[in-house]
Amino acid sequence: MFKVTATDKAPAAIGPYSQAITANGMLFASGQIGIDPAQGKIVADTVEGQAEQVCKNVGELLKANGLSYENVVRTTCYLSDINNFAAFNEVYGKYFAHKPARSCVAVKDIPAGALCEIEITAVYE
Repeated sequence: MFKVTATDKAPAAIGPYSQAITANGMLFASGQIGIDPAQGKIVADTVEGQAEQVCKNVGELLKANGLSYENVVRTTCYLSDINNFAAFNEVYGKYFAHKPARSCVAVKDIPAGALCEIEITAVYE
């Protein structure tokens, strides 16, 4: 059996999926983009600003499940431009200082014209 996460502190799903699912002692979160949940849209126009909001959104999903960034064991990161890698890492490193396993790739497009996206897997301890 699994539990669906639904919190208004992170952006609502913009398609037929859940914000996150808990199953077998693990949290699987859908990719988060830089949508400000209060405004319902992306408000930052730089990768740094969007990455900050993305990490805050991830944090709210974790908090809604009684977890923190330290529970994250894996991330997958998507960038709309690989030239933003260093700037993205500056922000990412503040939130994921414990260095979970990670993949980071550039992709052609990210929904809503976002510059970056992060999905996470976390464990309950």
